[in-house]
Amino acid sequence: MRRILALAAGLAVATTPFAQAQNSDPSDTIKLSMVAGYKALFTCSGYFSAGQSLPEIQSNELSGIYVDYRPLMNQVSNARIDEDNRTVQVEFDNNLPPRVAVWRPGIGCSTLPVGASADMTAWLPSFANMPGMNEPDNSTALGDNVTLTENTFALDLLGVPVSFAFDEATYGQGTRTSAVVILHKGQVVAEQYARGIDRTTPQRTWSVAKSLTSTIIGAAIYDGILGLDNEAIIADFNKGGDPRRAITLRHVLNMASGLESNNPGSRTDRLYFGGAAVADQLADRSMEAIPGTRFKYSNMDTLIAMRALREAMGNDSAYRAFPHTEVLQKIGARHTILETDWNGDYVSSSQVWMTARDMARLGQLYLQDGNWGGEQILPPDWLDFVTTPAPSQPDGDVGYAGSFWLMNNVDGVPSDAFAGFGNRGQYMVVVPSRDLVIVRRGFDIAGEPRFEIGNFVANVVGAFDAAEQARLAAEAAAAALEEEDAD
Repeated sequence: MRRILALAAGLAVATTPFAQAQNSDPSDTIKLSMVAGYKALFTCSGYFSAGQSLPEIQSNELSGIYVDYRPLMNQVSNARIDEDNRTVQVEFDNNLPPRVAVWRPGIGCSTLPVGASADMTAWLPSFANMPGMNEPDNSTALGDNVTLTENTFALDLLGVPVSFAFDEATYGQGTRTSAVVILHKGQVVAEQYARGIDRTTPQRTWSVAKSLTSTIIGAAIYDGILGLDNEAIIADFNKGGDPRRAITLRHVLNMASGLESNNPGSRTDRLYFGGAAVADQLADRSMEAIPGTRFKYSNMDTLIAMRALREAMGNDSAYRAFPHTEVLQKIGARHTILETDWNGDYVSSSQVWMTARDMARLGQLYLQDGNWGGEQILPPDWLDFVTTPAPSQPDGDVGYAGSFWLMNNVDGVPSDAFAGFGNRGQYMVVVPSRDLVIVRRGFDIAGEPRFEIGNFVANVVGAFDAAEQARLAAEAAAAALEEEDAD
């Protein structure tokens, strides 16, 4: 035990420079280390969690990535997979150990800090598969044995926008769709896959994970673990005269903490791929604005919320189980993996792997006001919170609320639509007025035209509206015939 604690302490010290240097330009060695970490992590998750083949990983996960990473991918080694120890190693510097990503049951892959060797994996936090994670779910319309609804007016009309979503042209030149799932009244009415993905294959959610995190925090608030407007939500913000004490969960879920976050969008490469720890990164953030007065999209705001849950629970085993036992398993999302950093914090701003169906389940939970199978999972007013515009809003056609985007000003889209958006074309759109959940997953190319989710949603809604008009016309014609026969 002393050896493990000493090793953990040594690694904690090793990551401190990441936090201190977060705003400085990385050296060439660090740049290569992050590219190697990217390759190790995505190979690890794609191979061990998603079951993709190496050619599929190369085509899906390692191509079309950040523009500045692409030329550097050829300067690091190929990924070396150790089946027995569930590790992936990528070499990047002759004077340092390879970057190492490690897979563990239930929590997927984590990267070790730069300079850590593969023999340092034994102390990583882990737990056995959560009970029921891989069991069939036959309790809802989205069970593993679901069949598509038949004989509806909508199905024929939906075939057009759904098939066009995969043609790499209609909704954005060169976009690469991997999955589309559409729910109507809780039932799958359209579903299609490509690029080696199927209904049981998880993909990285990227920032749709922020909407999942908000849901997990909502469940914790409903259970009385957290308070939306409590202050001093993490220990690092509750020291002496630290003004960050005023930051609340409401602020961070609205992207309004007021903390520095590099550039808008906050690419947190040192955390995601560089092996830094969440706790180190959070501790080093300074105030730039009064909490609640400024919108600035930041991965760190989401990570503060999840760190607050860990500290409030005070039990790491319970913390790691909470997203599964209190949300995911209850809605049948049994193919979802939340990954952690090496220090055991969920990196739930992006590092979540989820099937298209599980993502659809998440949207359906909101259509049902946080209730599933008669059990209330979220506070009764949580839907209002996640759809009420934050006091400070981003520029453009979409607004922001409690870690969901608002599509109220997008042409052709119902004004009540809200969504989770993620890098490389991850979209989960909820349309309450039509009882619809629309999920589109992809491996779109960074820096190229984005998938036109607004047009796609508008076309799907148009198909349902046309189907409803056809249904009403058919019913009217049938009623007229009955009346004529009666005469």
